[in-house]
Amino acid sequence: MLFPRFFSAVSLFPVALAAALLAQDVPSAPVTQVPPPSAPQPAAPQAVLLKDYSQPRPAFPHVLLPYKSQQLAPPNLGNSPRIDSLMRDGKIYLSIDDAVALALENNLDLDIARYNLNIAEADLLRARSGASILGVNTGIVQNTPGGGVGGLGSNVGSGTGGTTVAAGGAGTGTNGLVNSTLGVGSPIVSFDPQFTGTLQLDKNNTESVSILSPAPGGVVAQNTYTSNFAYTQGFHWGTTLTAGFNNNHLTTNSTVSLLGPQLGSNFQFRVTQNLLQGFGSLPNTRFIRIAKNNREISDVAFRLQVITTVDQIENMYWDLVFAYENVRVQQESLTYAQKALDDSKRQAQVGTVPPIQVVSSQSTVATDQQNLIVAQNNLQLQQLLMKNALSRSIEDPILAEADVIPTSTVQVPDQEPVIPVQDMINDALQHRAELVESRIDLNSRDISSKAVRNSLLPTLDAFAYYGGSGIGGDVNPLCVQQSGSACTSPPVFNGANSIGYGGTLNQLVNGTAPDKGVGLQLTIPIRNRLAQSNQVRAELEYRQAQVRQHQLENQVRIEVRNAQFDVKQNRASVQASQSAVDLARQTLDADQQKLKVGLTTQTAILGDAATLTTGESNLVSAKAAYEKSRIELDRATGLLLDHAGIDVSDATRGQVTHLPRVPYAAPRQDALPTPPTGQM
Repeated sequence: MLFPRFFSAVSLFPVALAAALLAQDVPSAPVTQVPPPSAPQPAAPQAVLLKDYSQPRPAFPHVLLPYKSQQLAPPNLGNSPRIDSLMRDGKIYLSIDDAVALALENNLDLDIARYNLNIAEADLLRARSGASILGVNTGIVQNTPGGGVGGLGSNVGSGTGGTTVAAGGAGTGTNGLVNSTLGVGSPIVSFDPQFTGTLQLDKNNTESVSILSPAPGGVVAQNTYTSNFAYTQGFHWGTTLTAGFNNNHLTTNSTVSLLGPQLGSNFQFRVTQNLLQGFGSLPNTRFIRIAKNNREISDVAFRLQVITTVDQIENMYWDLVFAYENVRVQQESLTYAQKALDDSKRQAQVGTVPPIQVVSSQSTVATDQQNLIVAQNNLQLQQLLMKNALSRSIEDPILAEADVIPTSTVQVPDQEPVIPVQDMINDALQHRAELVESRIDLNSRDISSKAVRNSLLPTLDAFAYYGGSGIGGDVNPLCVQQSGSACTSPPVFNGANSIGYGGTLNQLVNGTAPDKGVGLQLTIPIRNRLAQSNQVRAELEYRQAQVRQHQLENQVRIEVRNAQFDVKQNRASVQASQSAVDLARQTLDADQQKLKVGLTTQTAILGDAATLTTGESNLVSAKAAYEKSRIELDRATGLLLDHAGIDVSDATRGQVTHLPRVPYAAPRQDALPTPPTGQM
């Protein structure tokens, strides 16, 4: 069954939540629902093309392509086909493996974080042009309600792309935005070649006030046509190449101008090399190197986002299992209470128990009914939170109304794996994404510190240039008429009356009027306070980052040990709760046998049933807590994805090709398909 897809995410969440909490007709025991034997399989995922935005668009053969905007596809707000395949008879039969797979495909937190990968690539493309970088948000996004992520001192942000202070982004201080010295250094010339062209027509009429510039009517008229071209490019070693080619065509009515029209052309090639500040590849490619590190950080940050989301989904799933089992427990308690009430009424009618016993039984039934309603409402809430976490949109009315039936249950191993705590700490120090981010950030800060130290030096530029100029045109007939033989052509004309544009260009290269030279340009900033401040602050920030990394390592060690303690403690709690349930059930069975022969009272039976209900509820809660502590231990050691068999590339594409295998979970026997009729 395919559901209609809508394009606004979880806008009906508050309404659906309120409806679930205020619903008067609570569902019957979910444990009695058995899925049909067959179920549709998920549709084959469509291929997703992940474009690398760090590469520029090719200029050939489409020359204008780099100057056209790229149209990006709008976000996909439809659910993946997998959720349809799990729908049977209006219910979603959900295993924990399917829950994790759906989260990798549909969770909006991951969708938001996925954009950071392409943003980092676009920033790298920007750095390759020689421009400064903009940075990448690498904080954790956790806008999905429910299932908090554990860990000591966990720092989870929310917002567009994540707002947690991280290596790829900017921090905020008490007085506003705090800028870092990351990337500060000598100026960088654009590595992208720049071509500049100027075409100009100028008509200028000037009243003559001098005998040196006579003109008919007393007005000197000049028409100037200009066509100038320039080329500039910087290189990674601090070298700059510039080339200029200028042309002009001048006509005038002045009688003292030798040429009319007059042609003029000149060109110059200039190479400039930084010798002190800005010398070498590191100061000039620092943004490229930092952008590459930020791209790597964005990969690590996305892995951390996947870990956080999977952690959250698994916690939510066990909350759902607890709510589901708790409904069963409360139903059993209500069944015992209702039976006790019926027995009390019959016994009161024959006078074997006082009427107050009936009132007491009625009170117990009312209390158990209230507990059942609370448990059922909590189950509806957990189902709603789960559907919101595993879908991009819950506006589909069928999906919004569907019950979620968990088909996995907690599996407590007979023997807890014995792993030395130091081995787990070593795994955490090697695999924790936060530590990997910190190490990459230190590398970026080291690059920046070296570039800042280079900017302490004075600026010394060596330059060399070569050029030439040429003139052409026609001898001005007005000048000849006014001055006669005094208006002779310039020497370069060699007695000719005109030189065309080709002859003018020939003068540029035949050495007629060369322009060449070499030189040094030195700039020394007196006191140099700006560069000193940047250098000291860069070193301080680097040392601060080192301390922060060491602090993070200490925190990781504590988290691993604390998670290990929780596993041991919760396992003991499961064993104790299981023993209490066994004792309570045996006590209830024994008292029921005594009741048949009149050796006990119905009040004692109700007390035994209440004790059993409390014990079963505690057991379900203890198992959920144990499973959560196992999840936290995997998260603390950085092995959550490895132990669950999750492929990060599937999460990057948003299409799961390998179903995860979450450990310490087993299929629920009462939620398995029944065999067809006639089969055993």
